[in-house]
This record gives sequence, structure tokens and C-alpha cells, in this order.
Amino acid sequence: MKKIIKNNVSWVGKVDWELKKFHGDDYSTHKGSTYNSYLIQEEKNVLIDTVWLPFAEEFVANLASEIELNKIDYIIANHGEVDHSGALPALLKLIPATPVYCSANAVKSLKGQYHQDWNFKIVKTGDSLDIGNGKRLTFVEMPMLHWPDSMASYLSTDNILFSNDAFGQHYATEMLFNDLVDQCDLFNESIKYYANILTPYSPILTKKLKEITALNLPIDIIATSHGVIWRDNPMQIVEKYSSWADNYQQDQISIIYETMWNGTKKIAEKIAEGISLASPGTMVKLFNLAKNDNNDLITEVFKSKMAVIGSPTVNNSIMHSSAGFIHLLKEMKFKNKKAASFGCYGWSGESTKVLNEQLEKAGFQLVNEGFKNQWNPDDTQQESALEFGKKIAEACKI
Repeated sequence: MKKIIKNNVSWVGKVDWELKKFHGDDYSTHKGSTYNSYLIQEEKNVLIDTVWLPFAEEFVANLASEIELNKIDYIIANHGEVDHSGALPALLKLIPATPVYCSANAVKSLKGQYHQDWNFKIVKTGDSLDIGNGKRLTFVEMPMLHWPDSMASYLSTDNILFSNDAFGQHYATEMLFNDLVDQCDLFNESIKYYANILTPYSPILTKKLKEITALNLPIDIIATSHGVIWRDNPMQIVEKYSSWADNYQQDQISIIYETMWNGTKKIAEKIAEGISLASPGTMVKLFNLAKNDNNDLITEVFKSKMAVIGSPTVNNSIMHSSAGFIHLLKEMKFKNKKAASFGCYGWSGESTKVLNEQLEKAGFQLVNEGFKNQWNPDDTQQESALEFGKKIAEACKI
């Protein structure tokens, strides 16, 4: 069922309440998601993006109940990833001659995924499409936000930016607009989305935001591809992105650890206590890696000025989940963040050395050589861990 966005622009997407994992199992979606598709009905009828492949048949049937499919004049594919393009094969099987407007890289993506030679019309930044009644769609390429093929489309007169993946959230809701949903949920899902998906491309995003601003386009609505549509002060999310892209950090230190027999856990708790004593205004958060979601932890590191990572020594190295998590940290390409390591050991004690090497490779600035403790920490060793916490708090005060 379509929902009116503004004038002759409607939402014709799908709310996915049951989605819990995305990008395979790589991204957690605790609050589900939406796949936002839009129908513009002016002198020309335009469909902007579709939905994820599992909902393709449902999408086409619903769309056909709103408009005769052969009356769709143009399809805009802002991005070729399957959660946006998944219904194209089913739709174009019925209306095969319909032009598909997309970037040159999107042609490669769509052909590579669906092996179809549709009626592609390649566009680049500044190109536009007259859809009648004095309105035009203008295209803005947005490579690496977050695929090389990504672009946005701007509808004049109605002043709607169809931003695709930029400014979105994985957030299932029937409420559609940003002013109608829980603002804490909205902010939390927005920053998680940025931290896990867009952080590696922050320098590119900064340039693109300046480019979009320089176009001086009046923007009344930002219609994303996931989550809510920004209609109440839509530029607030653009301002957030500008801040998040600028080596973002709060006065927060996140302690993330694994433990075998709770020795490393005891050290972690004492480090947290020491940080709080030395810097009472600093937000200290403590996470057992095995009992928390990796994407939520990436979000916490994104917000932090420092990450303190702990692992016991196992087979002359660190626990494998810690190794995997640091690899994920490296993929995020964080900038301007400090780090420290800690861990318990029984015999050889290499964990802090391995952690330090991997954290440096991930782009973190180490504040010292770390804290390691042999066997289960007694009262004296726990006091030493507390003092270590004080020292690292002093080393990263902002």
C-alpha cells in the first residue's frame, strides 16, 4: 500500500520487522529494517529503487495495484545492491523495455548480479530528467557511499533528495517520518549505521557533503533507502554526518575483553574503576566481547576516544574472537583514537604484545605497552590494574 510523501510522491516499499542480520550475518539489525521504494506520478511516472529480493513478487503485486505497470515511464536505480535492486528482474520481466537510469558502475553491478541487458541509461552528476509539470530529477553520483555505483536523485519543486543509503538507518517502522518515531531509537540506529557502514569512507563523505552543499539545492525532505524519511529539519542528519565524518569522538573510553577463567575480567573491572577515579567525567563502558554484538561494539568504539582491549594468552597469542574483532576495527579505518591492551596469562604471556601489534596495524595510537598479569590477580595485582586505569585515563584526556 502506497503512502504519500509529498504531493505526487509516494512510498511503495516494504517494512521488514523480522530482519535480525544483514549483509549475510555481518551486520546486526535488532530493530529490523525497511526497503524504501518511491513512486513519482507526474506527466511521467517514475519508480525510484525497489526492494530486497525475498520480497520481489510481493512488491511487484503491490505496485501493480497502485499503477498499471506499463505506465511506468522510467526506473531510477540509485544503487545496484540487492536490497535495493532485488525486485528489478521480476518487474522488468513484465515491462522489459522500461529505461533504467543509473550510474555507469551500476550497469556493471546490475549486469553482474542479474545477467540481464536491460534498457540502461547511464547518468552522471548534473544530468537531469524532465518528468513534466515543471519538475526534473537531477542526479548526483556518490561513489563509495557506500558502493562505487551509488548515486542520489533530487526532485525539483518538491525539493526531495532521494539519498539511497546515505542518511539511513536499519529501523523497522510504519510511522515513515523522523518526527513520528522514538528519537533515541532513531539516533542510536543512525549512528550505528554510520559507524559500521560509512566510517571507512568518511574522507570521501566529507568532500561529497561539501559538493552537495555547493549545489545550493533547497532540501525539504531526505528520502532514504532504509528506515525513516527526514522531513522535520532534514538537514539535522546532514549536520550529524558532517560531525561523524570529522574523526568523531566523545569523552568515552570503551573496555572490550575476552576471558577464560575470569582473571582478565577482574583486570578489566579494575581498569574501569581506575579510569573513573582519574577522570570522573569520562563515560566508561565495559563489554565482554563474547556476550555482546560486534556491530554494537563498533558503534561504541566509534564514539570513544580510546579503546582498551583485553585477552588472555592462548597458544602464545590471543583468543580468536579478539583477533576477529580487531580485524573488524582495522576495516573501519578509525582515525585519532588511542588504545591500550591488557590480559592475564599462565605461562608465556604474549597476548598484550599481539594485541599491541594488531591495534597499531588498525590505526590506533598506543599509550603504553599494556598491562599483563600472571595467573589469577590477587588484591595487590588488582590494585595495580586500578593504577593502570588511572594512567591510561591521564594519557588520553581531551
